[in-house]
Amino acid sequence: MLFLPESVRIVKEIPHRQFKITIFSWNGKFQIKIELDQYEQVFKIKEEDVEGIDDVVKMLDADFLKTTMQRFLTMRSDFAESFKRKNFINE
Repeated sequence: MLFLPESVRIVKEIPHRQFKITIFSWNGKFQIKIELDQYEQVFKIKEEDVEGIDDVVKMLDADFLKTTMQRFLTMRSDFAESFKRKNFINE
């Protein structure tokens, strides 16, 4: 179950074949949350810096999502290496 403070609201969920993309509105900002497996990335933009939710959605173009995927792969690699260093994963 997702816990959100009372003033946080989900503005939009964007279908995508690889990611779960949710846009929230909270404290005068849009928060773009992109999830893949156990990892997530969150980007914040002031609501006054865009003309509305449609502008935010337009920011999530193919180039942006491509670099988002690259970042997820780096995150996964970094996390796996950390586990190996701490002997949490048996090889």
